[in-house]
Amino acid sequence: MRSINMPLFALVLVLDGGAGLAANQPAPSRAPAALLSPTPPMGFNTWNKFGCDVSEQLIRETADAMAANGMRDAGYRYVVIDDCWQVSRDASGRIVADPQRFPGGMKALADYVHGKGLKFGLYTDLGTKTCEGRPGSLGHHDIDARTYAEWEIDYIKVDWCNADDLDAREHYTMFRDALRKTGRPIVLSICEWGRNRPWEWAGGVGQLWRTTSDIRDRWESVVWILNANEAHASAAAPGHWNDPDMLEVGNGGMTAEEYRSHFSMWAMMAAPLITGNDLRAMSAETRSILLNEEVIAVDQDSLGVQGRKVLDRGYGAQVWVKPLADGSRAVAVLNLSEKEADLYLRWSDIGLPPGAASVRDLWAHLDVPAHADNGKHFDERLKLKVPGHGVAMLRVKTLTPPR
Repeated sequence: MRSINMPLFALVLVLDGGAGLAANQPAPSRAPAALLSPTPPMGFNTWNKFGCDVSEQLIRETADAMAANGMRDAGYRYVVIDDCWQVSRDASGRIVADPQRFPGGMKALADYVHGKGLKFGLYTDLGTKTCEGRPGSLGHHDIDARTYAEWEIDYIKVDWCNADDLDAREHYTMFRDALRKTGRPIVLSICEWGRNRPWEWAGGVGQLWRTTSDIRDRWESVVWILNANEAHASAAAPGHWNDPDMLEVGNGGMTAEEYRSHFSMWAMMAAPLITGNDLRAMSAETRSILLNEEVIAVDQDSLGVQGRKVLDRGYGAQVWVKPLADGSRAVAVLNLSEKEADLYLRWSDIGLPPGAASVRDLWAHLDVPAHADNGKHFDERLKLKVPGHGVAMLRVKTLTPPR
């Protein structure tokens, strides 16, 4: 929980191609086990906005808001309490929730969240204490896992404070095994900030793992994390996700253009979309970002491939590509300049041959004509005018030429 920060403008495109399944493949002898998180998890976590100021009332009101404001229906399902909900252990070693802040207890709170059609999550730490000095899970994996299962939680974030002398792979695996013994499916979020190279081993342990230090509500942080997380794209797959940390959209430290870019690029990276703002009091602008279904669809694509940077131009523009399940590709063009820029996206940059194309703007929700600005060159490239640190998100389909 606790990161470094850098400027960006993003253009995200979805490009139709064509890929089919191989014919006559033999059926498996039995269905594979269901993945706990076949697409990146979506939801809310208390830390970025509220820190230690957590309570039963906050969680109930957040669940109410998610059920009423379209968040739940857009795919945001997890309501996760981060650090500071726990105060001690009882004589049997069982973790104790703060009775002042959570007077009804965690099982009743989980029932309330579930009653809203949502899922409930909590936080703990592998060390003796959490990052905020509350009781950690070291030496208590089994009893904690049983307790969380009894409370019917669905998601557990496990931090790394006060744990540097431990073997991360060994101890996170022990925690995974303790969860499995309960028989309850609980998503395991590994949060050791990339210190122990989790992209090399965490795919067999948890469903998501942090790749960097903590995000900050600053443009520099978003760009730094974006480029650091990209290095591990090959580790992502359905059920197993690189986690560049939670969203800062709506927390006030960036412009609307920057928040659109932040959200766009997390979708390009097939990142968990865990919001960190106050969902009870969102502006219309924040809602329009977090509820953009066309952008969410890029993140939640069932192929589960993380986007990669395929071109880095010297004047501050980058091109990213993300293949999708229907054979199409999502493409992001980033401009690190603070100034509005006239940029060309050449079809050859993203592996497309010259030819007519149809284009859809995913933020304006409009189809873009091959207007005069592109003229006769539209078959080769698309001309774009994008604000500093802004985002343009497009869906592009190549058209079959007439016979």
